[in-house]
Amino acid sequence: MMDLRPVGYVIGLLVAILGVTMLLPMVADLIEGRSEWHVFLESAIITTLTGVVMAMSCANGVGEGLTIRQTFLLTTGVWVALPVFGAIPFLYGATELRFVDAYFEAMSGLTTTGSTVISGLDDLPQGLLLWRGLLQWLGGIGIIVVAMVFLPELRVGGMQIFRSEGFETMGKILPRAQEIAGQISLIYVFLTVVCAFVYAGFGMGFFDAVVHAMTTIATGGFSNYDSSFATFSGPMEYAASVFMILAALPFVRYVQLANGSTSSLWKDSQIRAFLATILVLVIVMSVFLTSVFPHHWEQAVRESLFNITSIISGTGYASVDYMLWGSFPVMLFFLIGLIGGCAGSTACSIKVFRYQLLFASIKTQINRIRSPHGVFVPTYDGRKISRDVLTSVMSFFMFFVLSMGALSWALALTGLDFITSVSGAATALANVGPGLGSQIGPAGNFAGLNDTAKWLLTIGMLVGRLELLAVYAIFTVQFWRA
Repeated sequence: MMDLRPVGYVIGLLVAILGVTMLLPMVADLIEGRSEWHVFLESAIITTLTGVVMAMSCANGVGEGLTIRQTFLLTTGVWVALPVFGAIPFLYGATELRFVDAYFEAMSGLTTTGSTVISGLDDLPQGLLLWRGLLQWLGGIGIIVVAMVFLPELRVGGMQIFRSEGFETMGKILPRAQEIAGQISLIYVFLTVVCAFVYAGFGMGFFDAVVHAMTTIATGGFSNYDSSFATFSGPMEYAASVFMILAALPFVRYVQLANGSTSSLWKDSQIRAFLATILVLVIVMSVFLTSVFPHHWEQAVRESLFNITSIISGTGYASVDYMLWGSFPVMLFFLIGLIGGCAGSTACSIKVFRYQLLFASIKTQINRIRSPHGVFVPTYDGRKISRDVLTSVMSFFMFFVLSMGALSWALALTGLDFITSVSGAATALANVGPGLGSQIGPAGNFAGLNDTAKWLLTIGMLVGRLELLAVYAIFTVQFWRA
């Protein structure tokens, strides 16, 4: 029988850490003079004590590492358990949400999806606004560690191709995770601080600058205002676009850059493809806006750059209601939301490298058909792509399409219309944030959906953030028989 104590120990520690972070919004409410500060104090006590007790009760089963099966359970278990406690301030704070809404909001935060069920953000206490930002910030750094440490070991979705990227972890998952997390955390904090200072320099208030810096670097998209980033339209959009792009690049490259490897960042084909994609999309959209609408060229470039970067990185900020731009931009935004950023970043969705591997495989097959006697080998970044990586990537694409279809169908059965069902499924699995249509589009939110739809989308956010297969694997009979 599988020993669950190492899994429970790590989850308990993370729950306790989450409880301690609740003291920060408590302080924010005290400074603002809000009476809701006691909600965070009580939530912190409950969460921290629960985590400590859980960790202590499982401490006698901790070894030097985790088995593969334990790692699968840990990866999923963390993202199931933490939103339970992250939802407590939403339940008893100023929002007084029902559990389904509170859990949805917490899951959206920790998975850095950015979908929200809360209206009237402009009038909320700063403590709750800070808590939303903290959930996304913690989820952002958490998913980087998962992507760099756990998913390559679990051979999920082709992520094993990155096992040689300077972080070899086989057999020492927990000790190595601590070392990797330490290096990445410094980069993550540094980018957040710089982003906050830049926002403040452009005129954003200190509190708004801090919260938006956290949700920008986490590519989460939670804002302090119902109008999202439209509150800060103008030069601030350029600054946000730069930091969203930086957050969507592989953090391992930043670590290598800090260690003196100045060429690794620019030689990464994934980074070049990601930046080239954004450039082409911005040019196309800018030309469209200036041709169809009375947009000044600078406004067209700025709005195109910001909103395209926001969607493709999975951040989910909106500076305008692009649903009003017409069918072409709406369809384009839907498609680029399924691209995503780079592997090993805070960005989400399918990821650029998987498309590169897919195209490399297609090119090889076409060459073999054209020249049956030739020898053609698919490569990525100058390295041969192994068969197990290609199989893993193809499986990921298949499961993503099937999952999106199944989730869309399930949402439609709850009574949602076609656009809301399909875009809701896509935005949940790709962790983008806003969907399409008047209800869940950039000018709306998810509060009006029925409870069943909210639970389905919550599951979709979890499955999508953990690259699908890491979650599906634990529901197989073979997993428990191994």
